[in-house]
Amino acid sequence: MSDDQTTADDAADAPADKAQQKEQPVAGGDKTLTCEECGKDFIFTAGEQEFYEEKGFTPPKRCPDCRAAKKAAGRQFTKVTCAGCGKETEVPFVPSGDRPVYCRECFEAQNR
Repeated sequence: MSDDQTTADDAADAPADKAQQKEQPVAGGDKTLTCEECGKDFIFTAGEQEFYEEKGFTPPKRCPDCRAAKKAAGRQFTKVTCAGCGKETEVPFVPSGDRPVYCRECFEAQNR
């Protein structure tokens, strides 16, 4: 055996990349990943993989539910009175006061 060949025992002793250990191929190029937050398995579709690679992103470490929860936790909502209809609503920003703030319905009506 030459120096550049390895045996099954050598391969078993080699440290494995942690991310590769968690990825399990599924039919159609999809992969099953394990969420580092909740421990549940989730599917990382072939289309998502292509998109992530195209954008230079690393594969997700959290499932879609945990990603959404983390994103929502970072938002600050402010109670305001709609400049269109006068009802009280919440917006995901702190208004500066120099522009009117609308509820979702009035905002969408303004932008049609």
